[in-house]
Amino acid sequence: MVDDVGFGLLLDRQQCLALLRTASLGRVIYTHRAMPAVRPVRFTVVDDAVVFAVPPGSPLYAGARDAVVAFEADEFAADLGAGWYVSLLGRATESAAVDLGELPCPCPPPAGASHRFLRVPAETISGHRIACHAE
Repeated sequence: MVDDVGFGLLLDRQQCLALLRTASLGRVIYTHRAMPAVRPVRFTVVDDAVVFAVPPGSPLYAGARDAVVAFEADEFAADLGAGWYVSLLGRATESAAVDLGELPCPCPPPAGASHRFLRVPAETISGHRIACHAE
């Protein structure tokens, strides 16, 4: 189904999660000092949630942990005029244990680096597949 503004094909929850599993770089949108902030992160999908590593003293960790955040990932081939994007909302919580082998390279922090993992469940999720149509 095409969305109400003709931007592309609407994707269902499972299609959105499947596309997220093909990506490794996304953006976390959170609040920092009462202002919106966006940070790129390398991530993986575990069940129905995105998981990413964050330095514990960073503004992202302070602003996102235990807060509702947005997450977005996309892929677009300019030469083909086609791609997709997926966005989700969820409460970011610290994840105690993550198998570093599940994380896409070079996502795992360097050995010995201090890091925490945040998990954002897809409480709401939406996405579109974008295609250039010749007229």
